[in-house]
Amino acid sequence: MPIPAPNLYPPFNIVRLSHVVFGVTDLAASRAFYADVLGLQVTDEDAGHVFLRAMEERGHHSVVLRKSEEANVRSLAFKVFDEDDLDRAKAWFDAQGQPTAWVERPYQGRTLRTADCFGMPIELYHRMDRLPPIHQNYALYKGVKPLRIDHFNVFASNVDRAVEFYNRIGFRVTEYTEDEDSGRLWAAWTHRKGGVHDIAFTNGTGPRLHHTAFWVPTPLNIIDLLDLMSTTGYLANIERGPGRHGISNAFFLYIRDPDGHRIEIYCSDYQTVDPDLEPIRWDLKDPQRQTLWGAPAPRSWFEEGSVFQGLAPVASDLKATPIVAP
Repeated sequence: MPIPAPNLYPPFNIVRLSHVVFGVTDLAASRAFYADVLGLQVTDEDAGHVFLRAMEERGHHSVVLRKSEEANVRSLAFKVFDEDDLDRAKAWFDAQGQPTAWVERPYQGRTLRTADCFGMPIELYHRMDRLPPIHQNYALYKGVKPLRIDHFNVFASNVDRAVEFYNRIGFRVTEYTEDEDSGRLWAAWTHRKGGVHDIAFTNGTGPRLHHTAFWVPTPLNIIDLLDLMSTTGYLANIERGPGRHGISNAFFLYIRDPDGHRIEIYCSDYQTVDPDLEPIRWDLKDPQRQTLWGAPAPRSWFEEGSVFQGLAPVASDLKATPIVAP
């Protein structure tokens, strides 16, 4: 099996993914998409930023839209268990030779900015301003009725290297795709919070952000979103789905925001809390891997992603390819 044994005692304790910071070229257009179409709640905004959260989230934000000359991703953020974990994380990343800096972020306490093994910018924090609960304010529910941010998926030029690095900081593999010819990983799903994934890695030119996913109550919410998007000028923003993944068993839809950032709408995967849970292996050529019903993904899904600010992606040397829709 091409994955490492779970590291149950990492050097610091990441609780879960937290938020993404998108660089967007038209702040008003992006705000309309995330707030009016998807249904995220605006928690603050100014001339250069919009902060949003989903309906079950108590933290101030899970998405930050930042006015930018170019569409990009500024960082992926994770919450740690306590303040001491921030100091332990800084010491660990320093020892790996990775850049570290304490940065100021609105509505957050101490925040550590660093980078993973590919140079992808990640930020760690413990405290974020808490907001009153709104999950029972049903008058606020609209769009796809997003409940919470669920995961990131990132293109990686070497998935084996990504899994090894994130395993060292406690991310456990739940499912993976292996290229039978080379014996290498083509994709892997890793978690901290007890779902199928907090961050997944897909073979390709990277690092680039493949997508950010939001959990919704039922598949019917996805149908409602499709009806809404197809009749309000967003038909071309629907990329793939609806469908059910073989991997994760989740019901899904992939859409693109006005700048092309990919968003997955996601529900009905399974719990992975047990520390000795065995990962599930998939063969790259299995047609049910992508979609349980056998429908392949479009080429854009394998080739297009969001770049990280100031970071040039590198092509993968693993040339194996899955089944691609014509």
